[in-house]
Amino acid sequence: MKALRTVTGVAAVLDRPDVDTDQIIPKQFLKRIERTGYGEFLFFDWAKDPGFELRRPEYAGAKILVAGRNFGCGSSREHAAWALQQYGFDVVIAPSFGDIFRQNSLNIGLVPVRVDEARELVAYGGRELTVDLEAMEIRTPDGRSIPFVLGEHERHCIMEGLDEIALTLRHEDEIAAYEARTEAPIDTLALRS
Repeated sequence: MKALRTVTGVAAVLDRPDVDTDQIIPKQFLKRIERTGYGEFLFFDWAKDPGFELRRPEYAGAKILVAGRNFGCGSSREHAAWALQQYGFDVVIAPSFGDIFRQNSLNIGLVPVRVDEARELVAYGGRELTVDLEAMEIRTPDGRSIPFVLGEHERHCIMEGLDEIALTLRHEDEIAAYEARTEAPIDTLALRS
C-alpha cells in the first residue's frame, strides 16, 4: 500500500446517489483470482454510453472522484475499491459511503472522505483539488478549505502506507519470540508421510 499524505489532482464528478458496488465493478469480472487488472472494467456498463460522466476529456487522469450520497452501497466486493484505485483514483469524496465499501477502501489505501459539502464540490469537476491528510482538509483552487474527519488509526495507516499485514509485521520480533517459547497446542506435523 502506498503512503499518502497529500493528494492534489483533477477531480472527476459522478453526481449520482446510491452507486452500488455492482455498478462500480459488475459481477462478470469477479471470477478473476488476481487482485489486479480491474481498473479497465470500472463502471463497465455505464462506460458504454458515450455521454458517461467519466468519459469527459477534462476528467482524464483524475485522482479524486467526487460522488453522490451512499457511494459504494450494495454487496461487499473488495473488487469495487480495487477497480477505483487501479483506474487511478486515490480519493473518493462523498456525503456518505456504504460501510463495507468504506472499510475495503481504507484497507487498500483508497481514501474515502466523507463531507456534507461534497455536493458543492461538483462545481470543481475538471479542476484540481487538494486532499490534505495531515491538515484533514480539502482545498479548492479558489482558496476554500473544507475540513473532514478520519479516524486517527485510519489516517495513520494511510499516511504511513500500512495495510493490516504491514501493521502485523511491525511486531514480527515479538511474534517470533512468542512462537519460540510457546508449544503448539496440536502437532502440526502429525500427517507427515
